[in-house]
Amino acid sequence: MTKDQVIEAIRSVLRDQLNHAHLDRFGPGARLNEDLYLDSVLILEIFLALELQFGLSAPEEAINRQDIATVAELAGLFTGDAIVAVAPAKAEPAGEGVHGEDYIDIKVHCFVSSVCDALKRSGIDQRPFYFGVWDADFAITERWALAYHHGSVDHQFFRSWYERLYGVRMQEWYDRARSKDENVAVMLDLIERRRDGQHLMVMLDLFHLPERENKFNQNPFPHYLMLEKTDDPMVWQVNDPDFRWEGRIERDKILDAIRQPTVAGGFLFDRHEARPPADADLRDYFLACHQPHANPLVAAVRRIVRAHLDGRDGVTLADLATALRELPVISIRKYAYEHGFAFFWRSLKLANADFDFWCDEIERLIQEFKAVHYAAMRLAQTGDRDLAADLFRRLDTLDGIESRIKARLGEVFRDWCAARGLAPENPVPMLGAAE
Repeated sequence: MTKDQVIEAIRSVLRDQLNHAHLDRFGPGARLNEDLYLDSVLILEIFLALELQFGLSAPEEAINRQDIATVAELAGLFTGDAIVAVAPAKAEPAGEGVHGEDYIDIKVHCFVSSVCDALKRSGIDQRPFYFGVWDADFAITERWALAYHHGSVDHQFFRSWYERLYGVRMQEWYDRARSKDENVAVMLDLIERRRDGQHLMVMLDLFHLPERENKFNQNPFPHYLMLEKTDDPMVWQVNDPDFRWEGRIERDKILDAIRQPTVAGGFLFDRHEARPPADADLRDYFLACHQPHANPLVAAVRRIVRAHLDGRDGVTLADLATALRELPVISIRKYAYEHGFAFFWRSLKLANADFDFWCDEIERLIQEFKAVHYAAMRLAQTGDRDLAADLFRRLDTLDGIESRIKARLGEVFRDWCAARGLAPENPVPMLGAAE
């Protein structure tokens, strides 16, 4: 096919298979996320439809491309003329890399990113708190589906450790025993009485704030961010650390997103209470978070695939794609490993080159999750059970990559403990220790 023909094939997939609502904006220059609201899962569905219905295929690494912005660039992956982005090679001057001030601050968990934003504003290194993110809680529903937002996920682990590590008390102002309107009334009072240094966190359904670009476009999309009033009573200031966005949004639109039945939650805390953590507490937190012999997300995907292959509880193989739809939202948490490496590398003054190697392994891990997701979608779409063997092999590869990352983290953690005269284990039971 020519590039124009591939573009028309993409239009056909969006219209006939995905029943897409934004085709009025479609064209070669249309931006995939900003104009067409295509998240990573929908783009994978386009790849799969082009492969199965039009006989088009692109190299597997094309699935993982992060620099494809427009319909034309997406089509170019199938015609061999996509833009190839190559970073210019350069030597790192002394003081840059992981040891420099320009080190990228990765944010991959809305609750943790919000409380860590307060630490940064207090001049406290927030990176260690991300130890709890790479294996943070998620759920498998009764219909064998992954869920990042679920009634069983309450963030109590993070709340307890935040107070122990940094001395900051988190007041839960949202009460599920109250009605939505009653909770909103409490929040309105808090936002009026909010003092300097206080952070008012609220969970809202980000899908109902179309002004806010997001890379997942989930519906619903429960998400924590922070609010404060402005000099205009009809407009509020929004601070969304997880998506690195600050700006003003109409008060009524925010309230509508908070009142959605899909969301419930909110906290108030004061960053002026924050203090640097004690080394022994950091050790205990790492031990509570680190699961060197288990990779819960890989294990969960394996269980879900097996359940759909076996038809447990009435699920079918055709349901598998829906069951794993939130995998990108959860697997992106693996970028939190970089925070762990950065903290120990900075503290121990280890070599940039070794840090870069493990960052590449973390990137490989996340991209392998994407390949697993695509393989699962292909299995669900085709019903070809012979494809399951390849999917399980990919999961074994993921297990190996993540286990090696954890093993290296464990090594530098023990070196860090030795440098501080700490035993690398705690002889007493730990608060919220991981199972």
